[in-house]
Amino acid sequence: MPPILLAVDKTYPKGLMWFRRDLRVDDNAALYHALRKCRQVVCVFVFDRAILDPLPRVDRRVEFIRESLVELDAELQALGSGLLVRHAVAQDEIAELAHALEVQAVFANRDDEPEAIARDAQVFGALANAGIAFHAYKDQAIFERDEVLTQTGQPYTVFTPYKRAWLAKVDDFYLKPYPVRGHADALGPVPEKFHAPVPTLANLGFEKSNLAELDIPTGSQGGAALFDDFLQRIERYRAVRDFPAVRGPSYLSVHLRFGTVSIRQLAGAAHRLAQRGDEGAATWLGELIWRDFYFQILAHRPHVASKDGSHSFRPEYDKIQWHHGKHADLLFEAWCKGETGYPLVDAAMAQINQSGYMHNRLRMVVASFLCKDLGLDWRRGERYFAQHLNDFELSSNNGGWQWASSSGCDAQPYFRIFNPVTQSQRFDPEGKFIRRYLPQLAKLSDAVIHAPWTASPVELQAAGVILGENYPNPIVDHAEARERTLQRYAVVRK
Repeated sequence: MPPILLAVDKTYPKGLMWFRRDLRVDDNAALYHALRKCRQVVCVFVFDRAILDPLPRVDRRVEFIRESLVELDAELQALGSGLLVRHAVAQDEIAELAHALEVQAVFANRDDEPEAIARDAQVFGALANAGIAFHAYKDQAIFERDEVLTQTGQPYTVFTPYKRAWLAKVDDFYLKPYPVRGHADALGPVPEKFHAPVPTLANLGFEKSNLAELDIPTGSQGGAALFDDFLQRIERYRAVRDFPAVRGPSYLSVHLRFGTVSIRQLAGAAHRLAQRGDEGAATWLGELIWRDFYFQILAHRPHVASKDGSHSFRPEYDKIQWHHGKHADLLFEAWCKGETGYPLVDAAMAQINQSGYMHNRLRMVVASFLCKDLGLDWRRGERYFAQHLNDFELSSNNGGWQWASSSGCDAQPYFRIFNPVTQSQRFDPEGKFIRRYLPQLAKLSDAVIHAPWTASPVELQAAGVILGENYPNPIVDHAEARERTLQRYAVVRK
């Protein structure tokens, strides 16, 4: 553990800790460094109007953040401090607040999303003009930016060699937690004139979602409980992760997104278990490495998710002529509503629409269906996921959609096209997941529930299914759509 520095050794009399996507006390890089460098630290979170104002008035993510902040505030109060919460444009508010609090430095953890980089540049400039320092630290990833490069000093664009290099480099130093509580005596109270409770959703202009009904745990305590549960079954992860009706995933993605868990804690535990031969832990660690991989892709190639529209990582794929017009819009609407006539696709879309979550295998299935069965631009699906996923992560969402559309780095070859029926038969063989989200199909047999149009009239009648009325006929024929996709992608071959 690093030594605790005496107050006289500290660089700044007073500092401001700006929480963003790191809503926890323990193992928080920026908070640790702020406490080490300042005699007194005040903590702040800004509900950024630049982000919140365009959102619909019911958004589970805003509610998740708000509930997590209540816990964070209580935890900081227990340490003799508290959390100053503002509802403003962060780009303007931080510099104004730093001046009003008379701090000499602002501390934050880095965010490599393009809009966050632009915001931080503006904040840095405003603070510099006021003579206030701005320090940013790595906290979202184990390795970021230029930390894992090829032997020629270039960023990796293929995952497998990146993973090998990642695993070769990682050690206890990179996985070691920051001992924040050992320096918590530097936490200062929120000045009385700024003190106020965490605003309610109504104060922020939002309405309650179904977050509580979904029993999604919030805050660092919720993240810790989920991780403890997952560790009891992590050894089975590799065997069960692709089956949506099974409790296989960790369900920690939303906690990673908002930093209510530490990536060092998760990767450290998985790495230790993997070294002991736990295949489930090794597979899950690979998923965390994918997350780092997509972070560094976005950092080096921000054009893949630029504000004016995402571009293909592989430029030749931007030449593809996607289906467009009124008919395309109708197909997209059917996909969004889960009314494609393909039960696994529709059940997956019902899951995201009802809960803001979608099983990872199903994300691949519905993305492939949108691009390669319906012939629609992957960017439409990318935007829909961005609006609806509780765990929306720009880099991973963009990377996943580009993977499915074959336009990204290390993507699925364009000629590999998921068959939604065989995917259903393989990964939901008993139709349990389908029955949960499409109860109108619940009485169909396991043999036909994956493709109701193959059922006999007697079977349909017995199950109470009327195709075209209480469940749609398929909106496309998969075999025909596959041939059209191969023709559409011919431009890439040329």
